[in-house]
Amino acid sequence: MSAAATSSRVVVVTGGTRGIGLGLAREFLARDARVVICGRTTEAVDKALAELGAGDRATGLATDVTDRASVQALWDHAVAAFGRVDVWINNAGISCANAPIVDTDPQDVANVFAVNVAGALNGSSVAARGLAAQAGGGWVWNMEGFGSDGRTQKGIGVYGASKRALRYLTEVLVKEHRDTDVKIGFLSPGIVVTDLLVGDYDHDPEGFAKAKKIFNILGDKVETVTPYLAGKVLAAQKSGARVEWLTNGKAARRFMTAGFRKRDLFAEVA
Repeated sequence: MSAAATSSRVVVVTGGTRGIGLGLAREFLARDARVVICGRTTEAVDKALAELGAGDRATGLATDVTDRASVQALWDHAVAAFGRVDVWINNAGISCANAPIVDTDPQDVANVFAVNVAGALNGSSVAARGLAAQAGGGWVWNMEGFGSDGRTQKGIGVYGASKRALRYLTEVLVKEHRDTDVKIGFLSPGIVVTDLLVGDYDHDPEGFAKAKKIFNILGDKVETVTPYLAGKVLAAQKSGARVEWLTNGKAARRFMTAGFRKRDLFAEVA
């Protein structure tokens, strides 16, 4: 399908082979967008594309987001396939085992910051340059997570610190691209039940049992959150926009009604 054949927007989702990323890709396709995804391996990309079943409206490329040249190749692939990019979402992210900061493996620390911070920086840089060079510009969105707003919790200090850094990075990007055709946005999905969330507690079943109580109050499944996020992303107008699923008001209401609502979001995940 050529770029001229449709006026639908082209959306790139990094980390789009599973979890929130795959859910977003599915929702953008449902809204007539054309979608480009990436994952760590060709096998993962091919599997996700088969699940999406969108034919020539979706494509993908194995990409290492920690490598700038690899991210540039993803941009080039998207432009070659669809002629341009309208929305770029830095969704790729990882975590590490729930543990005190001082007990966290240094390599795990390096990996989390390489993907969550340097990976988003690479994506933002490549996309912002590409968007600035094309007619009409476009959007870059960065995916926030626990810690982005400064809240702290023991056991996830490394992940939280990476997401706090990501918000700072995104705030600076907003300022640096003010009065240009490149718009920057913040995506905040809240607590979403994915293998990333569950995997943090692989070696801490007692901690997971405690955490599940809060997750079942505040959390949601991918298919609940991603339609909202995708719709708001496509409707956004002003740079610096924040699309937030779990607002403070929503969280407060859920705690107030928790005694009347029995939920087990992990029934199919555990």
